[in-house]
Amino acid sequence: MSQVLRAPLEIGFAYTRSTGPTLGRFLAGLTGRRILGARGADGRVYAPPFEYDPVTFEPPGELVEVGPEGTVLTWTWMRQPLAGQPLDRPFGWALIRLDGADTGLLHAVDAGSAAAMRTGMRVRARWAPVPSGGIGDIACFEPSEGPGPAAGPPGQTEPVDMITTPIELSYEHTASAEESAFLRGLAQGRLLGQRCPACGKVYLPPRAACPADGVPTTTEVEVSDTGTVTTFCVVSVPFRGQRVAPPYVAAAVLLDGADIAIQHLILGCEPSAVRMGMRVSAVWKPREEWGLTLENIDHFQPAGEPDAPYESYARHL
Repeated sequence: MSQVLRAPLEIGFAYTRSTGPTLGRFLAGLTGRRILGARGADGRVYAPPFEYDPVTFEPPGELVEVGPEGTVLTWTWMRQPLAGQPLDRPFGWALIRLDGADTGLLHAVDAGSAAAMRTGMRVRARWAPVPSGGIGDIACFEPSEGPGPAAGPPGQTEPVDMITTPIELSYEHTASAEESAFLRGLAQGRLLGQRCPACGKVYLPPRAACPADGVPTTTEVEVSDTGTVTTFCVVSVPFRGQRVAPPYVAAAVLLDGADIAIQHLILGCEPSAVRMGMRVSAVWKPREEWGLTLENIDHFQPAGEPDAPYESYARHL
């Protein structure tokens, strides 16, 4: 039996959000090396500030300056920092109760070693050289020994309305034996599915077992690279990573011989010309560009055939 395939995969996008009035003022304060907390209805000061009071559920009525020094309440040690974390060397994650606050703020502590970390330790904020209007304006915390840092430049007075945070996930995907066979077939220009012995449905990509009957799908079936558009949408919004400029069509294509549609692009015609029942055919990349991926098919294009009757794909929507 052939070995299953493995590959490193990465998912990433820029997450942009509005901050609202409370967090916007908190972030604006950070640009001027000021940390703001919110005074609650119970008299406690919450840092970072809450957006809604945990007792009254109302927005905070008062923001007060706290820190920049504080006390470590609890901590853990990060022996092998990950990409994107505050420091590129071992450091401590800690809940820090800033002076003047009653709650803990989670941040990194550059203590040098785990042996130097302790509960009750006094720390102070180390500020980033250039403010950006984000929590990263506090580069980290450090033991508060010796004189504190010089005052920074005045921060912005208007709240920070929007922040953009890069979100990234790296992992290794291990394909199933059936998925591996499907991917190896693509490298040969073949589309391989599996048939359920009970209901006769052909699944592409194969799933190892029929989800309806719960029995193994062991019979391999090669399906055609022509098919029918069952549903589709016109993509009009640009986003990072797009390889086709909008507007364009992303569609569910039911390949001839299969019972499950695959998702792919429809090019070679105006988006307004795409319709349910439209017959399409695969446009493969040059063979020297083929790999273990469905991207070997660059897109689908109109096949020039009469539309398929609705009844032929109605049960595959």
